[in-house]
This record gives sequence, structure tokens and C-alpha cells, in this order.
Amino acid sequence: MPSPFFHTPAVAEAGSLAVLHLRRENLVPIILRASANDGYAEGAVTNTRFGSFPHTTLIGSQWGCQVRASKVDTGTRGRKLKEAKLEAAARAEGSATPGEDTPVGGAEDAATKKRKSAGSHDGSPLSPTKKVKQTVTNAIAEPKAAVEAGSGFAHLVQPTPESWTSSLDHRTQVVYTPDYSYVLQRLRAKPGDTIIEAGAGSGSFTHAAARAVFNGYPPDAQVAGGKYGRVCSFEYHAPRVETLKQEITDHGLDGVVTLTHRDVYSQGFLLADDSSPRASAIFLDLPAPWKALEHITRESPTTPLDPDTIAHICTFSPCIEQVQATMAAMRKAGWIEIQMVEVMNKRIDVRRERVGLKEEGLRGVNANPATVEESIGRLREIEAKLNEFHAKKTPVKAGETNGDGASDAAKKTLSKAERLLQIKQEVDGRKLYKEGNLAHRTESEVKTHTSYLVFAILPMQWVEKDELALLADEVSAGDN
Repeated sequence: MPSPFFHTPAVAEAGSLAVLHLRRENLVPIILRASANDGYAEGAVTNTRFGSFPHTTLIGSQWGCQVRASKVDTGTRGRKLKEAKLEAAARAEGSATPGEDTPVGGAEDAATKKRKSAGSHDGSPLSPTKKVKQTVTNAIAEPKAAVEAGSGFAHLVQPTPESWTSSLDHRTQVVYTPDYSYVLQRLRAKPGDTIIEAGAGSGSFTHAAARAVFNGYPPDAQVAGGKYGRVCSFEYHAPRVETLKQEITDHGLDGVVTLTHRDVYSQGFLLADDSSPRASAIFLDLPAPWKALEHITRESPTTPLDPDTIAHICTFSPCIEQVQATMAAMRKAGWIEIQMVEVMNKRIDVRRERVGLKEEGLRGVNANPATVEESIGRLREIEAKLNEFHAKKTPVKAGETNGDGASDAAKKTLSKAERLLQIKQEVDGRKLYKEGNLAHRTESEVKTHTSYLVFAILPMQWVEKDELALLADEVSAGDN
């Protein structure tokens, strides 16, 4: 199955990975299922704080579209599961041998009453086995059509390394998009390369690196005459390895990502079959990256590096003391162009701000008076409503009229509900994208420091044989 991170169809398909975008920092990954035995009449349902979303309303929708929440009886699930448990217990009691002792009262009486109360149309009670079969049949029946709710919506977005980073389960500290995008650029990652990742953790960098080096799955890439890109990931924590292996399989990354359970401090970077990854880029997300540097050398017979290319490395360390120890070890090991970088990400929101009483009742606006005239006009409306209220309590005597010849009570102002309805009707004819002032501001919570990034380069090994070959080339060039 092609990975949804590499090949995304035009619409969401059953059995594929999708992401529900609820808010900017609230994304929910889901596997779309055409049907499910979850107890809902609508089939598979994802419940969020913004409503319930049956998967039947998501399957077949275009990526990026807005999906309205549906009316789902969330209590049905609990009732059906409880009934299934009771019927399973009743079936177990019904299948007991006659010679066995049966407890008197208690659970037996409750189960008997349950079966009698759920009799058939002709009044005869259902046998435990028959009712269990009916329960299973109803559970796997065709999901009923979903009914749209009055409020609540979400956006259906395709899975990408960016959306996966924002929605994955944080089993460890996560490498976020601003960091790994810069890291991959500095590592010169391109399709066909091999990247070593030590400290897979939650798999955030793993997915981003896989997309960066992907140039086809192994058989297709080999037929094309080139080496295929892959990510050789190492993790020492066994439970995290099992969880990440399952995610890699579910996301169709088995041919691109090779996950190995190994302690790289003592065992190095060889794969499970003791072969060398022959990598050109290394990313170390480790507590003590300097301990792993002794295995990344050109001279070692078990070197994980490609001898025909230079090697780029990046370490990811949250503390400056780790950076100092890593840079000292790099200098001793012959790494060059050592540099430390700190990524300070700052997101800026750009939007149009609309201010005025004509925005009352609309979302995302400032409904306060924009000018003095608007403020005075609203005060006059309030005063007129006050006079209207008193006029209703004090009838106007015959012959008493205002200056225009009409009663003061005849002057009526719009109620708040009428005013809001009028504003909503006028919105349809307005070009809101042109109104207001264009403004930008920094997000309220700025995520600054995550970790220090240390970059370095290890040149190709230059031995005496290479020097003699170069001298021979110079001599032959001089003779010509």
C-alpha cells in the first residue's frame, strides 16, 4: 500500500489515514472506517469537543473541506456494549451443564428478568443464543445516514509530516517543524540519500526525513538504476520501538524506514543484519551525543558512513553543557565547520480587523462603535427605547401629540433581535475581504527555545593510495 505521506488521493478513502483539524494547535489523527462495531448506529464515529463526526461523512470528501458535525446519540454506545456483556453472560449461564450448581437469586434472577423483558413480538422470550446473534447482526449492519447538527465543524486535511507532528502522541520530546525543516536543509537531504536517525522517540523527525529522501520503494528505485532513499532509525527503548514499528507499518513506510532496537552508545550504528547503512547524513537526538561520535569515523571497519561522499551531522541538545561536550568531541574526531544554531520560531497572524456597530453579532470582529457619531447614534436609540417603554405605561391623552403630529408611542426602534437579523441579512451583500484594516501581530504564546542544533562536516578519507593516484593524473596531464 502506498504511504499516504507520499501519495495522497484526491479524496479521503476508507482505510486511509486522515487528520481532523479542529483548531490550529488541536489536530486529531484518525483511520477512516466505512463500518465499525463500536455501538453507534452511524458506524465509526470520532467524538471531539466540537461535535461528533461519523466516518461516513468524511469518506469521499475532498481534502481541506469543512465538515459539519452530526447528531449522534453517544449514549447508545454505552447501552449497546452493556447489553452485549449481559447477553454474553446469559449465554454462558445457558450453556452450563445441568449437573452444575446454579446460584440462587442475585445474578441469575437479574439475567432471567433481562431475558424475559426482552421477549419477541409473540410474547415468548428469546433464548440467550438467539439474542446474542441479533445483537451482533445489528452491530455490523449498514450505518444509518448521519443527520447534520446545528453547530460544530472541522476541516479534513491529508496526512503530512507537519500535520502528523502536531497531532501525534508525545511519547518523548518532539522535534517540531521549524527545527526539522532547517535540519534537513543543512544536512543536504535529497531523494536517494540515506539518513541515520538516533533517538527515534515519537517519530516526528522520522516522517519528515522519509519524505525528504523518498524516491520510490526499493524494487522500483533499483530497477531505475539508482539507490533508493531510506531512513535508518535507531531507538534503545523497547516499548517505543514496538509502537513506532506499528506506526511505520500503518503509514506504509516499511520500505523507506528501517527501525533498529539498539543502544548506539555501545553497539554503534550497524543494522540488524550487521550491515552498514552507508549514510551521508546523521541526526543525533540523544542525551549524550558525544558518546556516539566514536562510532562515526572513517577508519572504523564498522563505519556507518558512505566512503564516497562527505558526511553531514546534526545533534539536537536542549542544554548548553551538552553542546560544549559535543563540540569538543567533534574537534578531536576530525569534524570541520562546526557550528551551533538556535532556531527561534515566531508565528505572525495577519488578518483584517473590522470595527463598528454594523459588525454586531458577527464572529471575529470588534462590535464597539468605530466613531463618535456611531456612539451618539446608539445612545439616541437607547434613549428612544426608554421613552417608548415609559410611553407604553403612560397612555397619551387625547389631543396630545408630538411636533410631527404623531404620538411619541408611535415611534418604535428595532429590538436587539431585529437589529441582529438585519445585520446578518446585510452581510451577504458586503465584501468582507476588503473591509477593515489589515493588521498583523505575534501569536500570544511564542514558543522560543526548543534545543540547540550543532552542525558539522566530516570530509572523505584521504589515504596514500589517493595521493599517488592524484600524482599519476598530474604526470599524465603534464605529458599531454
